[in-house]
Amino acid sequence: MIETGHGQSILSEFTHQARAFNVSPVMRSAATLRGLIEFMPFAPDQSWVDLAAGPGLVSRALAPHVAVVHAIDLTAAMVELGRAEAAREGLTNITFALGDACALDVRAGSFDGAVTRFSLHHIPFPERCVAEMARVVRSGGHIVIADHVGSEDRAESLWHESIERLRDPSHWACLPHARIRALALALGLLPVREKVVPFRLDFEEWLARGSGAAQSRDLIEEAIRRHPGGVSSFHLSGGRGEREIGLLYSVSVWRTQ
Repeated sequence: MIETGHGQSILSEFTHQARAFNVSPVMRSAATLRGLIEFMPFAPDQSWVDLAAGPGLVSRALAPHVAVVHAIDLTAAMVELGRAEAAREGLTNITFALGDACALDVRAGSFDGAVTRFSLHHIPFPERCVAEMARVVRSGGHIVIADHVGSEDRAESLWHESIERLRDPSHWACLPHARIRALALALGLLPVREKVVPFRLDFEEWLARGSGAAQSRDLIEEAIRRHPGGVSSFHLSGGRGEREIGLLYSVSVWRTQ
């Protein structure tokens, strides 16, 4: 993916976002991270890989519960920041490395589990990422996919995606939860448990993190005015200066055969 124009867009965007992403209230929310970790099936002696790990927020939350976490991300700025943050927190069982979530330089069956959070909506062929997770996890291991998801309705999805892409040029598409499920089933993964829950984030903080915000704010505001009720996967509440976005967050756990 890194060789493509879109791969370069991801590198550019998340070099721009690295520090803001690491301190984003919604990304580093203790309650959200705890909810994810508590949903994951792991054991203290296991080795896990976190794909598209960013600054290692999930890796750092998981590390106290397993033997080793390997955090892999496409963006050097994210890897360097994650390594520094893990050291600052005194975590010694995390490794950070550059890598493409769709083409890992890792032997098959190397890990007990794999997790990715907030990554699939940046990947043009998300099935490649899920396939890599399945490849690098041993038989009987687990795969955890967490992302904000899109609407099943085509018109709703088009409106939602237009806003996401104006704000973040590396955004590709929020998959409906059913599509994520279909990708995993097509790879022969066995469902363990899943949930789709609402979550909220501050509109201004979300907008400011994206590199397209300065140029596209007016267009985003216009799109919202034209569709004031929003859609199931993206809607606003609150007055100006205190607006929150309502999104849908999917977490699914799978077992390899």
